[in-house]
Amino acid sequence: MSVHVEQRSGIAIVTIDNPPVNAINLAVRTKLLALADEFDADSRVRAVVLTGAGKLFVGGADITEFDRPVEPPSLPDLIGRIESAAKPWIAAIRGAAFGGGLEVPLGCRMRVATEDAKFALPEVNLGIIPGAGGTQRLPRLIGIETALRVAAENLQLDGVRAAELGLVDRLVREPLVDAAVDFALEALESPLPEPASRRPMVAADPATWEEAGQRIRRSARGASAPLLALDALRFGVENGFDAGLANERSIFLKLRASEEAAALRHLFFAERAAPRPADLRGTAPLPLASAGVVGGGTMGVGIAAALRNAGIPVVLVERDQQSLERGLAALKAIFEAARKEASLTDEEAEARMQDVTGAVGYEAFARCDLVIEAVFEDVAIKREVFASLGRICRADAILATNTSYIDPRQIAEGLPDPGRFIGLHFFSPAQVMKLLEIVPTPETRPDVVATSFELARRLGKVPVRSGICDGFIGNRILRRYRAEAEALLRDGVAPAAVDAAMRGFGYAMGPFEMQDMAGLDISFMHREAARARGEQIAETPGDLLVRAGRKGQKSGGGWYDYAPGERSPVPSQEAARIIAPLVGAPIEIAADRIVSRLIAAMASEGQAILDEGIAASPADIDLVEVHGYGFPRKRGGPMFLTKRQTS
Repeated sequence: MSVHVEQRSGIAIVTIDNPPVNAINLAVRTKLLALADEFDADSRVRAVVLTGAGKLFVGGADITEFDRPVEPPSLPDLIGRIESAAKPWIAAIRGAAFGGGLEVPLGCRMRVATEDAKFALPEVNLGIIPGAGGTQRLPRLIGIETALRVAAENLQLDGVRAAELGLVDRLVREPLVDAAVDFALEALESPLPEPASRRPMVAADPATWEEAGQRIRRSARGASAPLLALDALRFGVENGFDAGLANERSIFLKLRASEEAAALRHLFFAERAAPRPADLRGTAPLPLASAGVVGGGTMGVGIAAALRNAGIPVVLVERDQQSLERGLAALKAIFEAARKEASLTDEEAEARMQDVTGAVGYEAFARCDLVIEAVFEDVAIKREVFASLGRICRADAILATNTSYIDPRQIAEGLPDPGRFIGLHFFSPAQVMKLLEIVPTPETRPDVVATSFELARRLGKVPVRSGICDGFIGNRILRRYRAEAEALLRDGVAPAAVDAAMRGFGYAMGPFEMQDMAGLDISFMHREAARARGEQIAETPGDLLVRAGRKGQKSGGGWYDYAPGERSPVPSQEAARIIAPLVGAPIEIAADRIVSRLIAAMASEGQAILDEGIAASPADIDLVEVHGYGFPRKRGGPMFLTKRQTS
């Protein structure tokens, strides 16, 4: 860490240089506080310009300090000192000014920024609220309604919008420091504006607070911090700055010590580390300018959409013209839906399809850098696909399978140069779900693995490397989760009770509702295939339902009944009758005991995966469960949660 200081024309220029994001840690706070005293005592200094080294101002406070007691000087104390300084401080901002990196400029007397500057208070994503005046100073500069969206709803402002709102006093061009010094010298010739804490505010009417509360409650999905950010901001508006600042800090410190915040910090660090495995940092990825997808079904179309959203031209191949047209229509429908939801403009939606080439026959892949197979989960069919790809594709093209269960080594048997082959397991819908399981074989080259991680980055996905086993990381744990849920049924617990317990824990739906949505026949066919191979797979209640024609929502009934055209599950007497031979007499178990059994089963399977070397770390398993299977983010993942409960 270093804080550089220079003087120019009576202006002290302070540059925070604390790679990689200029985080404000204890050392930075201590140095800045000392400088405030030093500058006030120095008659040569008329004003101070505060900026960040490199491409950004400050990416936030040092999150690694959040697991330790707060050490003085605190960030609120530093900002208060800057705000009250005899020599005015002027923030000069390019790039990110996030979290504490926005709260510090709020304490400066004035702010200049480039057009591409970014301002945000993303603390709610970590289970906390701004704790150094963000909810108090910001509404006094930009108004209550916009400040609410920044502090509680992740609204990000660019430099232009920040200037329109009054957060930025002047937009400037590079060189930033030169422009900031000129601004400071000019500003000193006129009366200075009041500090943010003394600015008047126009009070909001009760309807504004009510509407904001309803909106935030819907989007928060059970998270605590967003509504508390609203409460903190409102308290300051109604009780004054000093009371608001004390209340904000109290809420911040309480949340900082919460289990939810600890879980979210765990995921933050895991997500930050995921794209950069240590063993690949010296390996350059291969060029990736075009990609092909084999199969125009739901998964293939989703993968093609994800590639196009990342700006990668796509060749989509199907076995016949009718299937191809159906796949292209489905792909177009994805972009059309995004256009109707206003996440794409008309021009963007049209451009997504312009770089899609549809074809019948693998010859269309001859120039692709990467080809991803997404056909039916049958090893013989997949081998046929790769036999053709091995003949037609360039010798340096990467060939990938999207298999979710099959050993990739079996799929790649006989493939020329197996070093270019890899498993890329997308999750449905592939254009939405964040997880990408990367499954190398022992022969896969490091540069192919590195390219897969780079692809994940370009697609905006969270990559997790998995070793080879049945179901890899995610589906292997899912199978154990479902087996334990069915074990509860055998004990006599009703499916609706299990589902309700897991919804109460934070899942969007319980295990039996999820099976009905996905289709019970999928896992049934997998079990049947294993039985056909001679494996001893015990009969399950789900097998009985599928054999009775109950495959889930698509057949009008599975674990539950469904009215025509409806997706709301209704407890089913018919399903209970069918599975009766495999379940016990009805009993009731407390919801927390149901949750404990299911999470313990997931964590136990996760530990086995670690012991076998299938996953590199507990954090990787948690990323898989959170981003691929709906594990509630605020709980951190099964491995994190179990460790916290047992330590």
